[in-house]
Amino acid sequence: MPDALQLLLTRRSTRILDFIEPGPGEEDLKTLLTIASRVPDHGKLVPWRFILFLGDARARAGEALTAVLKEVDPEASERRVEEERKRFSRAPLVVAVVSKAGPHVKIPEWEQVLSSAAAAYNLLLGAAALGYGATWMTEWPAYEPKARAALGLSESERITGFVYIGTAANKMEDRPRPSLDEIVTRY
Repeated sequence: MPDALQLLLTRRSTRILDFIEPGPGEEDLKTLLTIASRVPDHGKLVPWRFILFLGDARARAGEALTAVLKEVDPEASERRVEEERKRFSRAPLVVAVVSKAGPHVKIPEWEQVLSSAAAAYNLLLGAAALGYGATWMTEWPAYEPKARAALGLSESERITGFVYIGTAANKMEDRPRPSLDEIVTRY
């Protein structure tokens, strides 16, 4: 297990084309979801949930999204349709982080959305800590109501992101990061 500070200083998303098997086994998956659940949650509302796409479920989800794509874009090219069919097969595990944020008497909806984003980020950190590659993407299914419904979301739920997890075939070099002088001011 890497040193926590080193992990935080060097975490890097994996390119979507660089995922290979294996993905997390059941024990690592339980650890990842436990880590993802340990986020700030004002009011203990648990304003998020997870949908796991593993094994054959990845292909079934791809077929469901392909059907939606053909409905919302009848002119989609065959190449585009095939890409959609394989969407969730790009990594051994895909976790949809679903925001259940909604009106509350005390807890602003925005805080609830941020909690779901923290859960997605904790998945990235947990994957890196366990030695896996991971990347967080949204793409069109996160914004298309018919796609969300096809994946089992209610009308009030939103996709915070799809976190792809697996073994990274290639270690990515770090990209340029902003200088602290550019992003930090003092009041």
